[in-house]
Amino acid sequence: MTPEDVKVLIAFRMKQAYECLDDARTLMALEKGFRTIVNRSYYAAFYSVLALLQIKGKIPRKHRGVIVLFDVEFIKAGLLPKNLSDALHWLFDSRNKEDYVSMRSVSRAEAEQAIKTSESFVQSIHAYLHKESYLRINENKEC
Repeated sequence: MTPEDVKVLIAFRMKQAYECLDDARTLMALEKGFRTIVNRSYYAAFYSVLALLQIKGKIPRKHRGVIVLFDVEFIKAGLLPKNLSDALHWLFDSRNKEDYVSMRSVSRAEAEQAIKTSESFVQSIHAYLHKESYLRINENKEC
């Protein structure tokens, strides 16, 4: 894959991230689908990590593998702050609870926290990609 191909794929993944955030915000404005809001918030963060991992040319097949690789390549390497790892783990755990724990209701407050956490996470990844010249500052940014 050429460096230009990598940039195109990064831009595509970030577009997916912002689309998921937009979905979550739309549902919140309608006060509907709090469970889906948590799901979309997680996927926004997930897609932004997939964009980031393109730099390393490593894309695991499973969600847990994506998170582990993010922690190893960017957090433990000191390239990004630990609070981003905490946010990603929280979003992943929240999404798993919402998707796999039956008869659990999701509150408005939980959904709002998921959106807030995801927005901050995605913006941080976007800023890093811009700083490293993989993404223009306004490219696919809808915030």
